[in-house]
Order: sequence, then structure tokens, then C-alpha cells
Amino acid sequence: MPIALTVNGEEFTLDIEDDTPLLWALRDEVGLKGTKFGCGAGLCGACTVHMNGTPLRSCSTPVSMVAGQSITTIEGLPEKGRLHVLQQAWIDHGVPQCGYCQSGQIMTAAHLLATNASPSDDDIIAAMSGNLCRCGTYSKIFAAVQSVVARNGIERGAETGIVTVVNSPEV
Repeated sequence: MPIALTVNGEEFTLDIEDDTPLLWALRDEVGLKGTKFGCGAGLCGACTVHMNGTPLRSCSTPVSMVAGQSITTIEGLPEKGRLHVLQQAWIDHGVPQCGYCQSGQIMTAAHLLATNASPSDDDIIAAMSGNLCRCGTYSKIFAAVQSVVARNGIERGAETGIVTVVNSPEV
């Protein structure tokens, strides 16, 4: 039975079993390799994508549950050919070592910032706690997210004429 998916704004009709995990549909059928297989049980976060803006573990979600929904992968984050601000922060802070978990980490952080533009340190820690990094780059991940929060705070302050300095090594 054909399954209709909207991935990164593009429509796909896939002739696959309805219990196929979304991860494998994205990688094998759509050809988007940025979303990674980590644990296969939705526990590590490497496979995180967004469904209608909400994080979703694609390794444990059958395509039948997301048919007709809007799916965004790491490849769909950049806008107008430019890296997403979090992708750039990851580069600036040298976050990836092996890089395997990073697309899931970035997708989780993107959701956090989309729903809370000024998260506290505790908010960042709580939001990112469901994503595992085998290389242990948690302090760099945290610093990258903090730098985006600080940048957003400075940009908002500039618009209102009030500049607030946020505690960040980038500022």
C-alpha cells in the first residue's frame, strides 16, 4: 500500500510496508542519510526528526503513523542555502567528534529553541538529556546551544534598543 509522506516540504509516495520504521523510509527510500540509526528502540536520540515541529524518534515510528504529516530532517533545517544557526554553532564550537549523534542532537536543540527562544541552562540540560553522545561532547553541545541563545538575546535586544549581555563565552 502506498504511503504518502511530506519530507522537508517535498511530497513522496512510497511503496513500502506500513510498519516500516520512518528512519528506513527516510534513508533507503527518500535517500536522506543525515538521520542515523543508533539503538533501534528510540532511546538514544540519533534518529530524531520533527513531525509537525515536534521531535520524533524515527527508528521506532512506523510510517503509517506519520502519513500525511510534515516531517523535517537535519537536511531540512538550513534555510535559503545557509546553515541553520545551530549547525553553524556546532561547527564554531567543534562539537562533533565521531559526529554520529549530532543530527539528532541538533534536531532536539532546534525544537527547544523553536518553543523557548530564551531557555535557562536547566531548560537546555532537560531538553537535551534524552540524547546520548558516545564521545561525551556534552559540554560542547551545551556551549553551542548557549551561544545561540546568547546570540538570539543580543539580536532581540538590538531590535528594541536594549542590549542584554547573556552569560556566554561567545559574548
